[in-house]
Amino acid sequence: MIQIIFPIAMISIMGLIHLYFYKRVLSKLHFRAKIIQSLQRFAIINLLFVIGYILARYFVAVPTWLYFLLSLSIGIGFCFLIFTLLYEVIQIALHTIPFDKNKRAFLKKSGDISVVALGGAYLGTAIYEGQKEPIILPITINQNLFTQPYRIVQISDMHIGGLIDEEFVQKTVEKINALDVDFITITGDLTDAPIEQIKQSVAHLANLKSRFGTFYVIGNHEYFHGLEDTIAYIKMLGIRLLENETLMIGRDNEQFNICGLYDYFGYRKGSFIPDPLKVQNEINWSLPTLLLAHQPKQTKRLEGLKPNLILSGHTHGGQIFPFSYLVRLQQPYLKGLYKISQKEAIYVNSGIGFWGPKMRLGSSAEITLISWS
Repeated sequence: MIQIIFPIAMISIMGLIHLYFYKRVLSKLHFRAKIIQSLQRFAIINLLFVIGYILARYFVAVPTWLYFLLSLSIGIGFCFLIFTLLYEVIQIALHTIPFDKNKRAFLKKSGDISVVALGGAYLGTAIYEGQKEPIILPITINQNLFTQPYRIVQISDMHIGGLIDEEFVQKTVEKINALDVDFITITGDLTDAPIEQIKQSVAHLANLKSRFGTFYVIGNHEYFHGLEDTIAYIKMLGIRLLENETLMIGRDNEQFNICGLYDYFGYRKGSFIPDPLKVQNEINWSLPTLLLAHQPKQTKRLEGLKPNLILSGHTHGGQIFPFSYLVRLQQPYLKGLYKISQKEAIYVNSGIGFWGPKMRLGSSAEITLISWS
């Protein structure tokens, strides 16, 4: 059902955004008729590309180069929304501030040119930033829990499928293995397609190397593509999936609890539901605790569980500014390290992959290298 509802909703939303842009901007620009006609054609073609992207993502296989072009239509559509809103603000200002007729006409044309130029620069920059390799971001979290820091790699939101292919996964594994860490954490949205379609890509994760292993919790996107099959295959690779459970790992004299919850989406789906109480019952309270939870808002439903460190993802850091502000309406934390108290913190990974268009602005793809002590 989700596989049908989401494509219909996405096409409907994008259709409304394009209509809004067409009516409120393209019909009012003070440009020559040929330029306006070209922009109108571009908007119509982009909407057709949106439909093509949805079909390619969920129903029809297409070449990678075509999938990339189609995916950009989603980012362009959101750009239309942003700059329509900006254009509306400019128009309100022009009609509110008392300018004389000639000056008003000059400012109107200048504003039109500025919005179109700014839109092109914004789009180009977001596409350019989206093509960059994930950065390795070192983070130090000192809570005076261990005499020797644990070196942790965290990745999140890889979204294997579509443009995140086998080569990307293989390169990621090589980068992580070169870091020589104690353990690796994967905080959800690892896959974004039925596992049968992406097995060859996902299989490279079996080559991840660390002293204590790789630990994984599911994200909301795994629910969309056959969760049971995905879970079964991930387990076959030797990756330790934490399903509302707690383990004790680490050096003999300085062990800690590592816990993992099902994703918040489980409440909505009615299966694979997070169970903080079960996690609490398995904790050794004399030891420090690390919790893996895909969405930062899971901190609101921990039922008294207070881990020393929480690792989350989901937000992509907003992925494309200014959508970070929309993310903050849903999530209590956006990206980076947040200190809750002297012995409690949460780190929100910006994601190693992306959803939709291969675009980023104001948020870099990252592999986080955490020193936890």
